[in-house]
Amino acid sequence: MSALTLKVAVNLVNEAITAGRAISAAPLTIAVLDAGGHLIALQREDGASLLRPYVAIGKAWGAIALGKGSRLLALDAQQRPAFIAALNSLGQGSVVPAPGGVLVRDQEGKVLGAVGISGDLSDVDEQCAITAIEALGLRADAGVVA
Repeated sequence: MSALTLKVAVNLVNEAITAGRAISAAPLTIAVLDAGGHLIALQREDGASLLRPYVAIGKAWGAIALGKGSRLLALDAQQRPAFIAALNSLGQGSVVPAPGGVLVRDQEGKVLGAVGISGDLSDVDEQCAITAIEALGLRADAGVVA
């Protein structure tokens, strides 16, 4: 696979919703972006709050923009807050440095896009994204700190 298609993006959304329902997560919003940071698919479950789409997109966009999962962006925000503030200034406030933005990689490691999820605790959001990506036989890169 050389790029995320609409069909794959919709399947990622559906798998993420299935993962969330399996663990009784709060209502989720799932955004799928391509490798250029463009939105392909966005779904907000019934009951998800007003800002969730923006947060989900921001988690995925930050991962794409910096080439690392948003878990590492959260660590950067703690260790280098001025850096994240500068990124948000450059990105017009589009970076959300919290777990839940997961890069989608093919089996060779090429970045195809990112999934961003918002709605529950960030760790739960991230796990639903990872589950969805892996369910489609792709590699999830959440930026896990070793």
